[in-house]
Amino acid sequence: MLFGFLNINKPKGMTSHDVVSKLRRVCKIKQIGHSGTLDPLATGVLPVAVGKASRLLEYLDEDKSYIAEVTFGCVSDTYDTEGKVKKISDVKISEDLVKTALKNFEGETEQTPPAFSAVHYNGKRLYELAREGIVPDNIPKRKIFVSKINLLDFDYDSQTAKIEIDCSKGTYIRSIVNDLGAGLQTGAVMSGLVRTKSGQFSIEDSVPLDALLDSSDAEKYLINPIDVLSYKCHELSEFELQKIRHGQYLSESSYDDKEKVILVYKGQLCAVCTKDSVNNRLITTKVFVS
Repeated sequence: MLFGFLNINKPKGMTSHDVVSKLRRVCKIKQIGHSGTLDPLATGVLPVAVGKASRLLEYLDEDKSYIAEVTFGCVSDTYDTEGKVKKISDVKISEDLVKTALKNFEGETEQTPPAFSAVHYNGKRLYELAREGIVPDNIPKRKIFVSKINLLDFDYDSQTAKIEIDCSKGTYIRSIVNDLGAGLQTGAVMSGLVRTKSGQFSIEDSVPLDALLDSSDAEKYLINPIDVLSYKCHELSEFELQKIRHGQYLSESSYDDKEKVILVYKGQLCAVCTKDSVNNRLITTKVFVS
């Protein structure tokens, strides 16, 4: 049984669910899930968990990196070129103005998710309401953190730009682009997006989806969970392995209270534990050996 992660380079035009559906057919396994949804317009890193590794998705690092393509002078209902695009300004802005405006997005800020997004609102997803012509006035804002936002390229004549963004999980790049255009009073839409990094997964090491034709291809590119989980490893002895198999805790005093620790035996992930300092125990939260 396959157990691990695939670093898929999602192609343009497919949803993240489309990618999972194809991999289920390729791997002949239903237990497959992804981390961090990408819109159909976007390409790049999509971490996919195969087999029991789907139970580890919650433990993956959450920071993301993107390169966004931006077109100034217009707006759309989806904040990108996939929606109804409307020209609102012929005023040409300068590279310096864009650079200055980007500084407003650095650090912790609040962001309103796009109307066309999967965020839940009163029991429905926002995109479901938007398709019915309903756009709530009071969509709850969420806190985001942008650790880096840089202008990589700017074309004055076409009024287009490329922007590099490092941010926290849950950040909508489309909203940043829309807010950037609103601040510059010209409007802006996202015309392209590449996710270059998601936690420990980078685009340099990603695999094109069409390179995976059968389960043997998937096995070739499968990443050991140990290599992408950012927790301390505890190497199990044979005796400790048997204790884990029987649902017992390990006596251990060398980790911090409530710290997550992964238990490893001969290069294989066996369990995820949490440290209980009161009783000096490692208590398993998820076990992968029987």
